[in-house]
Amino acid sequence: MPRSNWAREPQLLSLRVWSLCSATREAAMVYGTVFHMNQGNPFKLKALVDRWPDFNTVVIRPQEQEMADDFDHYTNSYQIYSKDLKNCQESLSTSNIINWKQHLQIQSSQSSLDEVIRNLATTKFVKVKQTQCILYMMSETARKLLPSLPETKNLPAGYGRPKAINQEMFKLSSLDPIHAAMVNKFWHFGGNERSQRFIERCIRTFPTFCLLGPEGTPVSWSLMDQTGEVRMGATLPEYRGQGLVSHMLFVHAHTLDKLGFPVYNHTDRANKIVQKISHNLQHIPMPCDWNQWNCVPL
Repeated sequence: MPRSNWAREPQLLSLRVWSLCSATREAAMVYGTVFHMNQGNPFKLKALVDRWPDFNTVVIRPQEQEMADDFDHYTNSYQIYSKDLKNCQESLSTSNIINWKQHLQIQSSQSSLDEVIRNLATTKFVKVKQTQCILYMMSETARKLLPSLPETKNLPAGYGRPKAINQEMFKLSSLDPIHAAMVNKFWHFGGNERSQRFIERCIRTFPTFCLLGPEGTPVSWSLMDQTGEVRMGATLPEYRGQGLVSHMLFVHAHTLDKLGFPVYNHTDRANKIVQKISHNLQHIPMPCDWNQWNCVPL
């Protein structure tokens, strides 16, 4: 008989989510998170399913002891995928999987979850703000996870390469936690103390890449978060227009792919520069979106 009451099966779950990825593109983000959980789980996440082994809904969230700050929506973060939206709403409404009394964020590549989340938020007296962006996947990752995707069949083998940079002036390196304040200043979702602590944790935990400028300090960088997504990339204003971010994303994605990691990123629909960079690097825009719902108790 299937087990219920939100079973925890992270190792077996990764295999089942992998099979889902070949059938639906909307499970790819959850797969990326589960993949990193199985690489030591440095962010202390847990994967929960409504039933096992025949589950409909997957929720990934931090362990309870990690969510001590009710106002830290960077840590109080959930990833959701569901094959049955009605089941998802019913299951989440009758459980304490999501702590609606906290400031939190929910991420998913299923834009159809918007109605579910808003319905739940109404009953829990929570204000919701949705951010919707373009989701890109590295071509090599798409070939592995989504071989049926038409876009993967029209790309040449290998990686899209950016234009060359001045390697005498810019040296490849990695970030230190002391650089978190600089990253935080330029991160669209950051700019506060809690986001800086989150960035420091990402720097300590995951591979980071940066280019050191003539003064020996970072002038361009890219990071990875607990979902496995490459993000927070930026270049100092005075060094923009030299292809540095393109170089960073190429090196970062290439390195992660060689390690066997799934590689994806998102960008705002208005950010034509990053869209052009992603196109030049042969990253594939997914038919589904990158969604984030920020939830605040009323």
